[in-house]
Amino acid sequence: MNGRANRTAGWLVLVALVMVSLSFAAVPFYRWFCQQTGYGGTTSVAAKAPAQALDQMITVRFDANVEAGMPWHFQPEVNTMQLRIGETGLAFFDATNPTDRVVAGQASYNVTPDAAGGYFTKIECFCFTEQVLQPGESVKMPVTFFVDPAIVQDREAKLVHEITLSYTFHEIPLPQTQAALAGAPVKPVN
Repeated sequence: MNGRANRTAGWLVLVALVMVSLSFAAVPFYRWFCQQTGYGGTTSVAAKAPAQALDQMITVRFDANVEAGMPWHFQPEVNTMQLRIGETGLAFFDATNPTDRVVAGQASYNVTPDAAGGYFTKIECFCFTEQVLQPGESVKMPVTFFVDPAIVQDREAKLVHEITLSYTFHEIPLPQTQAALAGAPVKPVN
């Protein structure tokens, strides 16, 4: 009976290890899956826009939010933009740190309706990297994008005439270099 109990215990430990491993792998896999399929409003990334834009117009709305507890003021410079499908768009978002401390943030994003997520393509975005704002600092953060002309071939997405790009900034721990600078004593200059 002792050998059987040991085998059962071994299997249970193995199952637990596999479950823990899968839970850690699930997040990167889900992110990869969403980026490949556009599922859940995840956008695509490209090096450049298509060579030719279509004549069909689309409206892009911009939405900006901050997570509860994030002290920044964050807003789009314009609320909407009309452009041709396939045309490169450039939008700016303004962020201000009104506090007396250095604050780091990372933007998460979403595109609605979900059917358009895979066709909304970013070339460059402030959301690709963490942002660090000094006390009282204000910045203009660009996002360069286009709507992939393939959207007109998708039986659901071709009916989309308006896309909303939404960002939410989350406070994150300061990067090591910034944390060191924030905690360093200021030496007076003689």
